[in-house]
Amino acid sequence: MATPAVPASAAPTTPTPAMAAAPASAPAPAPAPVPVPAPTPAPSSSPDPAAAAAATAAPGQTQASLPAAAQTPAQSLASPALPGPFPGGRVVRLHPVILASIVDSYERRNEGAARVIGTLLGTVDKHSVEVTNCFSVPHNESEDEVAVDMEFAKNMYELHKKVSPNELILGWYATGHDITEHSVLIHEYYSREAPNPIHLTVDTSLQNGRMSIKAYISTLMGVPGRTMGVMFTPLTVKYAYYDTERIGVDLIMKTCFSPNRVIGLSSDLQQVAGSSARIQDALSTVLQYAEDVLSGKVSADNTVGRFLMSLVNQVPKIVPDDFETMLNSNINDLLMVTYLANLTQSQIALNEKLVNL
Repeated sequence: MATPAVPASAAPTTPTPAMAAAPASAPAPAPAPVPVPAPTPAPSSSPDPAAAAAATAAPGQTQASLPAAAQTPAQSLASPALPGPFPGGRVVRLHPVILASIVDSYERRNEGAARVIGTLLGTVDKHSVEVTNCFSVPHNESEDEVAVDMEFAKNMYELHKKVSPNELILGWYATGHDITEHSVLIHEYYSREAPNPIHLTVDTSLQNGRMSIKAYISTLMGVPGRTMGVMFTPLTVKYAYYDTERIGVDLIMKTCFSPNRVIGLSSDLQQVAGSSARIQDALSTVLQYAEDVLSGKVSADNTVGRFLMSLVNQVPKIVPDDFETMLNSNINDLLMVTYLANLTQSQIALNEKLVNL
């Protein structure tokens, strides 16, 4: 596994919330493992990225080990740069699939692993960063060093680009409620893949009784010409979802009311009935509000009134008989299409059985 190992002791951190410092000039002591000679890079105009990534810590640090499997030069994860530094008020928008993927990776982690890390993918606009996808990256951590499988990360990103070419590398995530010394080293590696990468932390251990989710960016701090450190500045985290993701989230939310945390999928008719019941409840709430305003129990709100007026104007004026005729006609067309689709599926299945005889 092409895993550059970097001694974690070379990057001491300042024990303050969301802050970690990595010295930039003082060399670290020689690590305990016996160094393996660095591989001879292939003739190329650019340096060996695998060897360069081994120095994940600040300049002056020593390399602990580099397995022989890393002799094949690994190309850098090419990714368009984020547009300049994060301005004030930058927002990170997370999709539900990100949280589900992180939790799944944590549940499937190797035995003895304290946490999991991975790469965040998404898009960037003028006001926010939208994280739409991610994948986990194998790594090993100990008290003295940390090793990340960069070759695996490169291959996964190349595969993701074939499916979603618009997704960029935005940063990385880690499970846990705090930023550690190893986080500084890993963040330094991702800083070469995307300027100002995002560091997302997901507290899967539920330290405060809930899954805390925080996002950070790194900022250099210290005296120029002296030891420089890194400070992690928190960002605003918001949640976004597509319509398809909302359906899955609503289904997961229903398991909260199930004794065994298991719930089955609803049929199409049950979904229509549930939507109709929610619409009826909303209409009852609106009618009650209107009656309270007319009776003087509640003071009128101009904003709500304008919204209700806009809602009423969007309802088409149609004769009830014509509406019933149109609805029945559309239902008949839908049932016919469903019948033809099931008939076609049965014919295909029967044809496959006959071919296999």
